[in-house]
Amino acid sequence: MVLAGRTAPSRVLFGPHETNLGRGRALSDRHVAYYARRAAGGCGVLVTETASVHDSDWPYERAPLAADCGPGWADVVVACRPSGALVLAGLGHTGGQGTAAYSRSALWAPSRVPDVSSREVPAEMEPPELAALVGGFAAATETAVAAGTDGVEVDAGPRSLLRQFASGLTNTRTDAHGADRLRLLREVLAAVRSELGPGRVLALRLSCDEQAPWAGITPETAARYAAELAPLVDLLVVVRGSGLAPSAYRPDGHTPPGFNAELTRAVRTVAGRTPVVLQGSVVDVAAAEAALVAGVADAVEMTRAQIADAGLVARVRAGLPVRPCTLCNQACQVRDMRNPLVSCVADPASGHETEEPTDVPSGAGRRVTVLGGGPAGLEAARVLAGSGAEVRLVERSDRLGGALPLVAALPGRERFALLADWLAGECARSGVRVELGAAAGAGDVVAPGGRDPEVDRSVTLTAADVLGGAPLPAGPVVVHDPAGGPAGTGVAELLAAAGREVTVVTPDDVVGARLGPDLAPANTRLQRAGVRRETGCLLRSAGGGTAVLADRWTGQERRVPCAVVVDAGPRLPGDPPATGVLAGDVVAPRTVLEAVLEGRRAARAALSG
Repeated sequence: MVLAGRTAPSRVLFGPHETNLGRGRALSDRHVAYYARRAAGGCGVLVTETASVHDSDWPYERAPLAADCGPGWADVVVACRPSGALVLAGLGHTGGQGTAAYSRSALWAPSRVPDVSSREVPAEMEPPELAALVGGFAAATETAVAAGTDGVEVDAGPRSLLRQFASGLTNTRTDAHGADRLRLLREVLAAVRSELGPGRVLALRLSCDEQAPWAGITPETAARYAAELAPLVDLLVVVRGSGLAPSAYRPDGHTPPGFNAELTRAVRTVAGRTPVVLQGSVVDVAAAEAALVAGVADAVEMTRAQIADAGLVARVRAGLPVRPCTLCNQACQVRDMRNPLVSCVADPASGHETEEPTDVPSGAGRRVTVLGGGPAGLEAARVLAGSGAEVRLVERSDRLGGALPLVAALPGRERFALLADWLAGECARSGVRVELGAAAGAGDVVAPGGRDPEVDRSVTLTAADVLGGAPLPAGPVVVHDPAGGPAGTGVAELLAAAGREVTVVTPDDVVGARLGPDLAPANTRLQRAGVRRETGCLLRSAGGGTAVLADRWTGQERRVPCAVVVDAGPRLPGDPPATGVLAGDVVAPRTVLEAVLEGRRAARAALSG
């Protein structure tokens, strides 16, 4: 793919996303290693984390500031150049969707419309602020050019000030920038183009469906916008979402992959000769190739797919299976109060390239036994076999995958089955000898998984029981969810879809308090399914067709109909043998990410003696 005279080695993009990898507001060595790994894996165009073009914008603690990014951009270019990937500097301003928590100054916006999430009322931008914004984009572009980047991408996507000006949801101005809502975006593109000069790429990320048809940008509006803007840029990335629909941009597995295909196809028909990019949960190689062949787009953005497998393009070209993205958003969406580094449940080394060792001691001539065929044991066996060791994997059940098949039974989590299949397939490809239904003896790596708590099965089943197909007695179901994760909401959805009367009980103030980006969508799904939500309460007892709940704060009791309780609380650690390196739920039941990570670490430890 040729852009502004520069040739990308593939038609696969790695799009901009929050990483929390920065040090201060500059790109760090962690960014450099993160991007270089994707470039080495065959990525064609790489867009760095969007940097604020003006210091009025500080949307999250480690949000890059373009004025501080010159050295980091230069280092990324140097690291990616040997692989041939084009490096574009992501530039933007979040406007009214930002926060004053860090800048301690009023937010900038086209109009005084408070953001639906933060509820902050922004300041309406006057001519001096408008000029400063355009100047900020120009100055940031100048810095990017000096750093040697191949160009820049201007953000007019779901969380951007430029989209806010283009939308009737947030732009109620009566001046020239209200009568012509694209005026500011055109002014920015002209200023950026002037600083880029000839032979560098100008890309535009454009929200083409805000999912708010009463006043927002609709696909029909976007067609007009794209026809006007496409001649001004070298690459157009079609996205959807807005402040009213933030989860629409990079949704989880409840939304089918490739959901933007028809929207992108429509935009491409009006974009003329400007290449158009398909974005939107493009995580499967076959679907991406089909979209390109069918003319849906000229290129595909596979951001989360390349977080899961940094070598995606290289593996495809070599005919090797690609590590699947599960579309869980558990570790790659990092806008939360903990400020975690970007990572992936399938590849915990993602985002930790400078800290998590990738080299493995040679295992040639070694015979190693791994106990447990869950994600920790499978990953340990895969790494050990890749080191040259002769590996025997012993699993006490009649199947591999551990809890992954149970997780995959939850709505929106089906792709965890693909991860289980990939791990098992890689072990088979590497020559691991698997023994199913075998008694566990001594092992070098011990990862037999966790266990469910003991419950009175006359009135209580576990989430694992339900997901494993255990029959439920007739009558109302109470899902007890003390963890606030995906198990409780997922089991409730599953049972409601089967026609059961369901009540979710949680001590938290909202159901699914630890769901992250899926919190609001999950509660919307429960509401639509008719699931009763009892929040801020404790489950005291159950029996005789009733569950007794106690208010968390006052202790006041109330009763709900209940034929059976489904416990969605955490599992318990397993009982490990006396020897071997422990990994996964046998240490402490947590998520798939920790299981895979500890499986890798246990493999290294076993090889190191």
